[in-house]
Amino acid sequence: MTAKIFIDGEHGTTGLQIRTRMAKRRDVEMLSIPAAERRNAAIREDFLNQADIAILCLPDDASREAVSMLEGNNSTRVIDTSTAYRTNSEWAYGFAEMDKDQADKIRSSSRVANPGCYPTGAIGLIRPLRAAGIIPDTYPVTVNAVSGYTGGGKNLIAQMEDQSRDDYLDIPHFLYGLNLSHKHVPEMTQHGLLARAPVFSPSVGRFPQGMIVQVPLYLEALDGAQDMKSIHAALSAHYAGQSIVKVVPIEDSASLPRLNAEALAGEDTMKIYVFGKAGGKHVNLVALLDNLGKGASGAAVQNMDLMLSA
Repeated sequence: MTAKIFIDGEHGTTGLQIRTRMAKRRDVEMLSIPAAERRNAAIREDFLNQADIAILCLPDDASREAVSMLEGNNSTRVIDTSTAYRTNSEWAYGFAEMDKDQADKIRSSSRVANPGCYPTGAIGLIRPLRAAGIIPDTYPVTVNAVSGYTGGGKNLIAQMEDQSRDDYLDIPHFLYGLNLSHKHVPEMTQHGLLARAPVFSPSVGRFPQGMIVQVPLYLEALDGAQDMKSIHAALSAHYAGQSIVKVVPIEDSASLPRLNAEALAGEDTMKIYVFGKAGGKHVNLVALLDNLGKGASGAAVQNMDLMLSA
């Protein structure tokens, strides 16, 4: 039977990206509210309750409202792309490669919280080493990242692409979240298995899609006698046997003169690099992904496919 999929918020950046990925699929039926009725709450509630899977591409409060419209409905399953439920233990966290059993948790769940783009990169670097007992839970983790400007949604896209606005048009790169209390920090802390919140410094570059997330480490502060090769081996072992997250061989990483944040734009995968010097005291862990791919819409479709395979 063809599954019915409803994207609540299909005209936003994430929703449009999901629709693009679903355009040629014949195994699902897409439910879509006519443009003239987009603000009709009764029709929205009806579509939510008709769907086999509802994908919420909404601000936090609107996502909570959508979930409340499903009270008493045990048939509609939900994927939420907001931050509303990412630290809620009753929701499966939608990063299938995070642990060996995470895909099964997503597959069997009726409520899945899609990860944020920055946390996907950060958790993808941190959690395998926490699970392997390499990074202590009290390690003072720092996360430095740059994203394409589409991660800021329609308002930032319009500002960055408005040829009449000198205040944005001439900015090649900017930091934000300067008070170090970004909304992604709780998500990184919980799913990174950290006992202390990381210092997270996000930034935006003048490119539409792509992302680099960095987690530098002092080897001497880790548990056990660690070096670049042992860190790489632990990450490789964690991600073995799947095709979405790939750990780049050390030799290939060492040959790179630079890393392009746009290298995976348009892709729904993620690459992990371990940079450093043989015999050195530090390593820099780097995740490369598309902020709208594995960092958002691509992950939502991946989670939908897992849920449909149950």
